Amino acid sequence: MNIHLNETALVAFTQDLVRIPSLSGEEGPAVERVVAEMHRLGFDEVFVDENGSAVGIVNGARPGPTILLDAHIDTVGIAPGSTWTRDPFGAVVEDGYIYGRGAADMKGALAAMVYAVGSLDRSALAGRAVVSATVMEEVLEGIALESVMERVRPDFVVIGEATQLNLNRGGRGRAEIHLETLGVPAHSSSPHLGVNAVHEMIKLIHIVESTPLDSHPLLGPALLALTDIISDPYPAYSVTPSRCRVTYDRRTLPGETPESVLGAILNQPEAQGLRCNAVIAQGEHRTYTGKVLQAQKFFPAWEFAEEHPFVQMALRGLRTARLNPQLRAYRFCTNAASSAGKLGAPTVGFGPAAEEDAHVVDERLSIAELTAAARGYAGIVQEALRPS
Repeated sequence: MNIHLNETALVAFTQDLVRIPSLSGEEGPAVERVVAEMHRLGFDEVFVDENGSAVGIVNGARPGPTILLDAHIDTVGIAPGSTWTRDPFGAVVEDGYIYGRGAADMKGALAAMVYAVGSLDRSALAGRAVVSATVMEEVLEGIALESVMERVRPDFVVIGEATQLNLNRGGRGRAEIHLETLGVPAHSSSPHLGVNAVHEMIKLIHIVESTPLDSHPLLGPALLALTDIISDPYPAYSVTPSRCRVTYDRRTLPGETPESVLGAILNQPEAQGLRCNAVIAQGEHRTYTGKVLQAQKFFPAWEFAEEHPFVQMALRGLRTARLNPQLRAYRFCTNAASSAGKLGAPTVGFGPAAEEDAHVVDERLSIAELTAAARGYAGIVQEALRPS
């Protein structure tokens, strides 16, 4: 491999990123640190787009395709009441691991991408390698990435979410569903004169959770999880609720659409007698640059065949980097919902850590996996931009 990777500097850069809090909408200081490192490593072009995502480009010696490596820079917060045994923003190194919020999800992968691309021998490349540190993924998967893709027009995309150094060729999608039932208010001393919307919602929940969901040979079963419930009026004083709303997190499979997901609920015969409706939630979030991102919260599942040329290309690149990946799929939703699910760009997932390492107390990342991931990203890029 034509790469001269400074592993000590890579670890230090990862620690720097972990030390900078970067909740969704507050990523500015972390983006500045990424931009500075891209400049230091000699990227040919570095810019921050209108959403606040950092983008760095390295040009090969000859014309060729464009490969985009994407990692989100935002993280979830520290859950109230959770007790960390180490400072979440201390980036302490112990027993071969970096500890801290975002180490696994996914500042380590981002740092590995920056160092992999920045360390390549450009004379051996035909095309462009682009690294994006995208914002707002934790709240609107893929929406900020779409802006980057519109600007750089990649032929191939690598998503850096955790795969345990395996190669993912598909991933579940996600839909946020709002269900609402309507009742008839009555004084709580005479509830029989009204229709309690919560009681109606209990019926609807039973219908929804009794409806079988499909399964996929690669992505596994579709999932449905109730995440909140609220009645109106709230608080209620001596009145039965006239409205009740629940939110479901629905993990989707390839081929599912907003219409099919909602239809599976509303078309159930038992639901016909209820005064209810179901909609896909609308998301609206302001980035740290002031740009407002809006999107329907339906993020499609995606899948590429094992024999797809880019899947095989990525496999060759990883094996060149002395890795031995298995072909798998994401069970959670990633920015690939846009790159692959919406836009159809050939996409794979590859990164350090495991899906289960995200959003946990005492989040950590193995330094051995961090450096292996950097080699892997370099191998994929070199294979994709190999001169003909």
